[in-house]
Amino acid sequence: MNLTINPTKTYQTFEGFGASGAWWAQSVGARPDLCDQIARLLYDRETGIGLSIYRYNLGAGSADSGAGNCGDALRRTHSLEAADGGCDPARDAAAVNMMRKAADYGAREIVIFSNSPPERMTKNGKAHLDEKNAFRTNLAKENYGAFASYMLDAAERFLAEGLPVKYISPVNEPIWKWTGGQEGCHYSPLQARRLLRVCAEGIEARPALRGKVLLSGMESGDLRWFNKSFTRALLSDKVIRRNVDAVDYHSYFLPLPAPPFMNDRIAFMKRFRGFMDRHYPDVPLKMSEWCHMRGGRDAGMDSALVTARVIIEDLTVMNVTAWSHWIACSHYDYCDGLIYFDPEKDDYTLTKRYFVTGNFSKFIPLGALRIETDTGDEEVLSVGFAHDGGTTVILSNESEDPKFFFAPADLALYTTDKENDLAGRKVKKGEAVKLPPRSVTTLKS
Repeated sequence: MNLTINPTKTYQTFEGFGASGAWWAQSVGARPDLCDQIARLLYDRETGIGLSIYRYNLGAGSADSGAGNCGDALRRTHSLEAADGGCDPARDAAAVNMMRKAADYGAREIVIFSNSPPERMTKNGKAHLDEKNAFRTNLAKENYGAFASYMLDAAERFLAEGLPVKYISPVNEPIWKWTGGQEGCHYSPLQARRLLRVCAEGIEARPALRGKVLLSGMESGDLRWFNKSFTRALLSDKVIRRNVDAVDYHSYFLPLPAPPFMNDRIAFMKRFRGFMDRHYPDVPLKMSEWCHMRGGRDAGMDSALVTARVIIEDLTVMNVTAWSHWIACSHYDYCDGLIYFDPEKDDYTLTKRYFVTGNFSKFIPLGALRIETDTGDEEVLSVGFAHDGGTTVILSNESEDPKFFFAPADLALYTTDKENDLAGRKVKKGEAVKLPPRSVTTLKS
């Protein structure tokens, strides 16, 4: 393997890694000791993995009404609407507590996102659609303004108490039919644009938010479907355009029983990246949600290596300026969270995905500039960043065999593999370095 690092070839400036508090913060946030431990593990840069973005799930109220079919109770959310129409964080006290703890430990950016408008604003009175109207929006026409005000009230309230709210995201995966299992709402591109336009006008009308809070969108749910349509809708409106600084997408790419070209993830990524470069070269991309979307728990290196590959692909093919996991913590028999927790007691398990994410988030500082790297080996993926104080390169060895290279400088190495969790060591310039099989290693010079 021949590692080359070219600091003269530069790309995007990076703004941080994150995760959402959906489907777990209501439980963890209600347990003071566990809440503190999890927040530290996720957001503290010294004793945790140094995430910097927290995505707060602003609720639709299905946990208050019990309406609809969301299955697991943690997939329901509390509404923050107070009786007088204002915003009352105490109505979602545990999840709000988790958000505050994340900020205490290092979250520098909070994104407020909603899967569904509050139930009282929907057409069917539920936080998801009915099967017969699965591909129609559930947000009543007369309630676009009310939904925007709900999100803006929450942003204003949390900002007032010093929380670093930077974005609101009212539209989440608008292309899917959400008919149960969780809260969700379908939107066409024009409906989504209308909602974001109302939100943008609300931001500009509120001195407490103007210049402080931006819009996040459109968060489409698969790299293949309608990303261009929703991006055009988002960026063709001048008022919205003044209030966004990026296009947010989700990096899901579910395998299809289809011709091979329909399952070529990199080809679809290059198409969307090319579309952005041609039409909106000044608008960055951010990856705001991804998990494996695969049943069964996996705390080992199989899913960790997939995580590393997706992060590196999003950084190097899409040139994203931020990257966020879906749920940070999980109690499901599913391959999703960085941490598995027991909702019945103060107990948790760290996964290799957690530590591999730390190979990136713990060592790439905010404001780092991506630079060109290459390994000359298709089995070893790489990404590199220059920043004050040096260079950080992450190498993911997907091979069953060790790989070797000569250190281009004095380096500190941090390796995650089957036996090690961010294990550190130092090497001198010119020294032969071994990358263990199926490992992710961070090099810092």
